[in-house]
This record gives sequence, structure tokens and C-alpha cells, in this order.
Amino acid sequence: MKKSLRFGAVALAATATLTLASCGFGGSTGGGGDAEGETTLNLLVPSYSDATKGLWEDVIDGFESENPDITVDLEVQSWDNLEKVVSTKIQAGEAPDIYNGGPFAGFVGDELLYPVEDVVSEETYSDFQDAFLANAEVDGTAYALPLIASARALFVNNALLEQAGVEAPTDWDELLDAATKVSALGGGVAGYGMPLGSEEAQAEAAVWLWGGGGSFGDASEITIDTPENLAGAEQIKKMIDAGATQADPGSTQRSPLMDIFIQGKIGMQVGLPPTVGQIEEGNPELDYSIVPIPTEDGSPFTLGVMDQLMAFQNDGDKQEAITKFFDYYYSADVYVPWVQAEGFLPVTKSGAEQLAGEEALKPFLDVLPDAQFYPSTNAKWSAADGAFKALFGQLQSKPAQDVLAEIQAQVDAG
Repeated sequence: MKKSLRFGAVALAATATLTLASCGFGGSTGGGGDAEGETTLNLLVPSYSDATKGLWEDVIDGFESENPDITVDLEVQSWDNLEKVVSTKIQAGEAPDIYNGGPFAGFVGDELLYPVEDVVSEETYSDFQDAFLANAEVDGTAYALPLIASARALFVNNALLEQAGVEAPTDWDELLDAATKVSALGGGVAGYGMPLGSEEAQAEAAVWLWGGGGSFGDASEITIDTPENLAGAEQIKKMIDAGATQADPGSTQRSPLMDIFIQGKIGMQVGLPPTVGQIEEGNPELDYSIVPIPTEDGSPFTLGVMDQLMAFQNDGDKQEAITKFFDYYYSADVYVPWVQAEGFLPVTKSGAEQLAGEEALKPFLDVLPDAQFYPSTNAKWSAADGAFKALFGQLQSKPAQDVLAEIQAQVDAG
């Protein structure tokens, strides 16, 4: 997941009836490491918002108070730098003890990570929702802990659609018609916000390619250049050619484009749960609704995303301290406020129960059962992710078939 602004109200980050699965950590005594029985854990995390650093510092303060023999050194990096930083550390033999990131199958292939059940208590492990825990498995073994979850839905500017005389679309034909008519309103208004720039091109690609019946493959094979995916790519070109999107979608980034939606200048754009809080903070008077993402035939679908926590084995002497940290972090009183403040969905059953009364993000919860996920347990997913970010924006000017073929070639080359 990429960066987000902090919610204006923590309740907006909550999920009520989330049916996800998480695993937790428990532990006994802190493992070895430093002199005089003390242990230092190195924690490397990305910045989700301006609040991320402070939120982790609060967690660490509480943990260290309960575990005075364990110190946690926090390092926060931007998403743009995160994967380069962790790769450099691994190459230098200085992998973090705990890492919050995305793709992890490559680490598993290099035998760098603890299996989850080696660094979690049984009680905490059983608190995770099964669907998300399964998405952290390689060959049937979980090597990463679900941290936060998100789903996508279509944000609709009700006022603009009413001016254009159209209703919220449910399939591609309706979306093209509605977006074209909204764009025709003029005054700098765009019908559909299409972010194909490098920030999160893989997500917009999934919205369209999977919405047409395609996929990015599975744990065994990454498949981009397929007839099923071509349908979605060609529909993107059709949207662009019809003037249904903002100008220059091939280089447009998601975050600044969503800011324009919040300002009331875009008819429709796919957004995340944190978008609700961004609207409350940036333009609380915006007349909008949230509906399922239109697909080729109107069948239900959403892009599900989760980030993970994982533990590097390193010298193997910090296993018990890592377990203690995970068990503390995933306790409901610690974990739920953290997730709320960052504006995402919890992945634990206890978290969902604690937030059972929240309705602000109900549209996301409604589509979550139909979520599809990136094939992140395939070691080549990192290459695919990078290829989408670098090449998918070329759809604006190149044939769809050529773009998919280029992405596939880059993935196959490793």
C-alpha cells in the first residue's frame, strides 16, 4: 500500500465486520543479542502518513516499558526508497530484525525469514483472518504476518454525475458513457481519474485487467501478456481516446490525482479507505458516494491489498524478543488504534470485533469478499510490480498488446 494522509477521525479507519485472517506473535523471554542480557531489535518500516513515525514510537514506548531488557531501534523510510534500503541492508549482512513491507517471496527463497509460527504465540496466530494469512504463504507455510488491509471502490462525485445526466456505472459501457459525458461538462472537469504513473500503476492495471477477467498469475507463474488481460488494457485505451479521463493519464500519479477529485474536479476515481478521511479533512462538503468498481460485465470485484510484517532470522538469537514484540503489537488495545490512525482495515478478528459498530467504511467491507490479490508469493512479483510502474503508462501512446508484451518480457528476464 502506498502513502496516505491521516484520517480526520480515527473511526473512519476502522472496519466493522471484516472477515480477514491474521497471525500474531507471542513470546516468553527476550532472546540474546546485546551485552548484559539486553536485546536490540531493528525495525524498518515505510511511511504511510505524516503520523507513521509517531505512531510506531508510541508502540515502542509501551513495549519497552513492559520489556525493559529489549530496545527497539526504529527506521522509517519512504515507499520510494524502502525496497532499495532493505536490499542494501541485506547485501551488507545487516537485515532488519523486523520489516514492514510488501513482496517477500524472494526473501523466502533465500531462506532469510522465520516461518510465522516460529515467532508468534498460538493465541495471536489464531486471531488472524484466514483469507489474508493464506495470502502470506509460500508452499503452505506463512512467512509474513498480515499488518493492514485495504480494498478499492469507486468514489463518485454525485453533483458532477447529476449535471451530466448520468448515474453511477456498474459496467464498462456505462462507465465510458458516464465519464465521457462528465468530461464534456468542461471547466477543467475530467470524467474518470486514470492514474497510470509510476506511483501505483500496478493497482490501476489490476482494476481494469482483472475487471475484464484477467489476472497477474499465481504463486507458480506470472502471466501478464494474455488475451484476458488484453481486454482490460484495450478498454483503458478506449477511455483515454474518448476523452473520458484527465489529460496525460500515462504519467499521472494516484495521490495528486485524488487530491483533484477531492477538490471536486473529477467525476469518478478508484480510491482506498483512507480517501474517506482525506475528503473529511480536505473538502467535507463534497457530495460523493462510494460504489463497487465497474467491471466488463458488472460482476463484483475489488483489488485487495495487504502489507506485512516479517522477521529476518539473522543470527537467530533474537527470536524470543521478536515474538514478544509481535505479541504486544497485535494485542487489540495496541493494534486497533494504530490501524485506525493510519486509515486502513484491521486484519485480526479481535480488531474487527472491537470496531464492530463502525459503518463509515461499509462500502469497502461489502466488496471485500470478492477481493483478488497480487501474486505476492511468487518470487517474480517484485519484477512484475516494477515493470508495471515503469511501462504501463505507455498505454497512452502504444498499442495495448505491445505494452503487455514488454511487461511480460521484463518479468521473464527477472
